[in-house]
Formats: sequence, structure tokens, C-alpha cells
Amino acid sequence: MYEKYLVRIPSDTDGVTTKTINNTRYVYYVYGREYLSDKKYTKPQNTTIGKCPEGDDERMYPNANFFKYFAEAELPEEAEFTPGRSSCQHIGAFIVIRKIIAEYGLDKIADEVFGSDGGLFLDLAAYSLITEDNAAQYYPDYAWNHPVFTEGMRIYSDTKVGRFLASSNADERISFLNKWNVKRDHRETIYISYDSTNKHCQAGDIELAEIGHEKDKQGKPVFNYAIAYDHNNEEPLFYEDYPGSINDVSQLQCMLGKAAGYGYRNVGFILDRGYFSEPNIRYMDKNGYAFLIMVKGMKKLVRSIVTGVKGSFEFSRKYSIRSYKVSGITVKAKLFEKDEEDRYFHVFYSDRKESAEREAIESKVDRMAKYLKDHQGEDIRPGGDFKRYFDLIYYHEGKEDEALMAAKELYDAIDEDIALCGYFVLISSRKMTAEEALELYKSRDASEKLFRGDKSYLGNRSARTYTGESAETKILIEFAGLIIRNRIYTLLKEESKRADSKANFMTVPAAIKELEKLELIKSPDGNYRLNYAVTATQKAILKAFDLDVGNIKEQAKRIGNELMA
Repeated sequence: MYEKYLVRIPSDTDGVTTKTINNTRYVYYVYGREYLSDKKYTKPQNTTIGKCPEGDDERMYPNANFFKYFAEAELPEEAEFTPGRSSCQHIGAFIVIRKIIAEYGLDKIADEVFGSDGGLFLDLAAYSLITEDNAAQYYPDYAWNHPVFTEGMRIYSDTKVGRFLASSNADERISFLNKWNVKRDHRETIYISYDSTNKHCQAGDIELAEIGHEKDKQGKPVFNYAIAYDHNNEEPLFYEDYPGSINDVSQLQCMLGKAAGYGYRNVGFILDRGYFSEPNIRYMDKNGYAFLIMVKGMKKLVRSIVTGVKGSFEFSRKYSIRSYKVSGITVKAKLFEKDEEDRYFHVFYSDRKESAEREAIESKVDRMAKYLKDHQGEDIRPGGDFKRYFDLIYYHEGKEDEALMAAKELYDAIDEDIALCGYFVLISSRKMTAEEALELYKSRDASEKLFRGDKSYLGNRSARTYTGESAETKILIEFAGLIIRNRIYTLLKEESKRADSKANFMTVPAAIKELEKLELIKSPDGNYRLNYAVTATQKAILKAFDLDVGNIKEQAKRIGNELMA
């Protein structure tokens, strides 16, 4: 995307060239050189930084790459700020967000890391949270009718936003995470829930983007994104982004080292089934980390343990875990053949789960049987569960070809899987009851909600950026937004429990939507005043944040004065 204003083409820098393509003159910059050992010569690495208007050889319309490599370039006044402001300002969500930012000291961290751009950093986090979007070009529209954290509540243009995203560097991002984590609790034993997802990104100069293990199979370049979440204190701790071709299991060991680097020593990890591997288990043992992990599938050892306890606990009140409507029992055993430690296998049974899983298996077998019948007489060689569930009988049609003649269901194999329907297993390294293990594992819901919030509520399903630095900065902004959103979620949840209420407005999206109705209107005398009194619904939401009508009136007056300054 090219800006609508013109800047001078850099003339005092080596590596700036122009090239005309389809009657448009583009400006290129050589930002590095790559030595090709097989061809024994150096290849310049260049990228476009702008395009020239017709008949002008000295100026150009800049793009994001220009701000990346020429961050100190002089820009016209209209590139920095957007003039004016709406006469209607939405203040409710801003008041809550500003309170949480102050509570966590995020404003101080942002100022220490980004200097005069600290306010803009917080504004972009709030913008993502309130509007459920992360496109930089729409930020001025948001700031037009919202209070902001910038000095003097000045509204920055999308050019300024793009320049900030492109000019931020790795030292600033590392500093932010270091300052955030140094304030977290390192003394007590905490369990960290660790999970990952991946993000698509638009074509561009993003080194992390690779064709890899994408979850929704679009065949596009992705990069991976993981969050470590403190279960005890209900806070995101740190994040990682890494190339799309690296799988979750491989990256876990790097994350464990990073946790140690942040000073977390008394740590246990709650992990999904995707991280189950012998190297990961042994690595956590070696470093003294406890773990609770879901078993991936019904492996041979797990099958034998489930079979060993089957019938001894499912229908006994003693083993009932009422809060989750399941039954559970704990068995101590070795996990691997040469395992030096005893592990605790927590076996659970759910009759609801059994019914759904049995139907899934029987439907699957029905579909497989139909497929085999439809292809009878053809030379097909299905593998996997086809070979497990069916005896495939072939006959020779010619000297070389074989055709499927019949397929007979193998009832013993099918029944073996049906017999395990309704059961699932967690494994812990430390002694705990089945109920304690399930309660701990279910706490992962909070970290999973972070990912749902990230993609659904913060507008971050894709990176929407063309440069590596911009993508990295957006991820940090996203993480700050998640810190704030998670705190809103936690406080709303706690207030709902206190009030014994299941009101549908006590969710994060609904609460923000309701708080956005709190407005300041500019009066004929030039002052901003509350447009309406605080409603009963808004009062119930604000109570979660220890705010009342008096606080809102005081904040409204303060914000009005800041807007008029």
C-alpha cells in the first residue's frame, strides 16, 4: 500500500535505484547482499520503497518498506496527525481499559520501552480490543470518536501508525516482555498452560512466514504463535512466534528454556495432547518441571491401563466428579520402558462422551463399508483403519492386476475401539487425585479463550502486514491487548460468581459493546458532557471493575477536560 502524500526520494544513500514497469516508475532500495556459494557471486537483496508520480523525478509515494529503512526521513505535517475530533466520544470501555493498564503498570512499561510512542502502543492495543480489528489504516477512524492515550489526546494518522510498526525493533519487544515478567510472581509454584496456533500473513518480507503445519489447511504461508499462561494468577506471561515449518513438539523445549530465563523455577506445565512425546517428557524431567498432559489417542500402554480399571469405578459414587459429570480414578505406572519415575495415570469415564464416540466410530465404519462396496471390482489398496476394521479379499483379474472382491468387517477390532469409548486419560508427574488433575487441566480453558479472543475478538486471524518488523510489533501489541482482555474476562467471571448471575452481558464482547454506549457529547459551549445517565446493565458491568456512577462522572469530567486541552 502506498501513501497519498509525497516524500523526497533518498539521494544521499547508496543502493537507491528506479525502474519503470508498465509506465509507472518504482523506487528500489538494496538493503543487503546474499552470497550464492554454488554460483560464486553476490546477489543484491532489494525491495520497493515507493513509486513516483508522473512527471516528478525527485519525489515518490512511500510504502511501508520506506519507513522500515528510512525511519528518520522527514515527512510532511499531514503525515503525522489527523485533524479534528467527533462531537460524540465513546468513553465506557476506555475507562475500564485505562484502569486495568494503570493496575498492571502497562503505561509505565510502554513509556519506558517506546518513549513518546508509548501512548500510541497502548492505543493500538485498545483499538484491537474495542473494535475487534487490527488494520492500521482504520485506527484514525477509531480515534476520531474515542479518547486515546497519546499526549494531548492527539490523533495520529495511519501513516504514523505504519511508521511506528515498521520502526519498532527486537530490543524493544524483548524489553517489554522482560519488564512485564519481572513483575510477575516467581516465588510460589505456578502451573503454566502452554498452547499454540498459527496465523496467515499477506505476501511480503516476513521471514517467519513459511508453508508449514497450518491448522485450517489453506495452503498459505503461516507463522506459529504460542502463549504461556499462568493458571494460578490467571495472567498471560509471554509469547513466542516462530517459523511455520516448526511443529509444536519441537518448539516446546525452547519455550521451557525461555520460562527459566524469565526466572520461573517452581513451575509445572499443562499441555495439550499435541505435545506428548518421550523427548519432551524427558526434557521436563531433566529440568525439574512438573507436567500434566493429555494422552494423544489410546496408545498401547494407555489401553492396558484403561482395560485394567474398567468396570471398577465408572458407576461408583466414590469416584464421581460432580462438577464435570464424569467419574475418575488414578493409577500409578511407568510411562516409558526405561522410565525412572512413577507417573500418575488419571482415567476418566463419561457416559455422554461414550454415546457420542460410539456413534462416531459406527458412522465411520458405515462410510468405509460403503466406500469399499462402491469400489468393488477395482484395483484399490486402502490402508489405515480400512485394514484394521476390514478383511480385504482380492482376486486376480489378470497377470498383474488385482481387484477387490469383498470386504468383511473385523468385529473384534471394531469392538475393541467401541469398548474404549467414553474414556480419556491425563498423565501427571506429581501425585494428585483424578479430580485435582481434571480441575487443573480444565483451567486450560482460560488459555484457549485467549486464542479464541485473539482470532475472533481482536481481529488477529491474519497478520495484515507486509514486513517482518511490522508483523513482530503487531504481535506484541496483540499480546498487550490479550493481557487487558484476559483481565476483563477474569473480573467479569468473578463478579458473575459473586452475584450468582448468568447474565448474557457479562461476557467480554457484550460488556464492551454495552460500555461503548457511555458517551460524551460536545455541548454548544464547547464542553463535553455525559449524554445519558448510567443504566442498570452498565452499573452491573462496572461493578466488576470496582467502578460506580460517581467514578464514571469523575472520569467523564476528566476526559472532557483532556479533550478540550
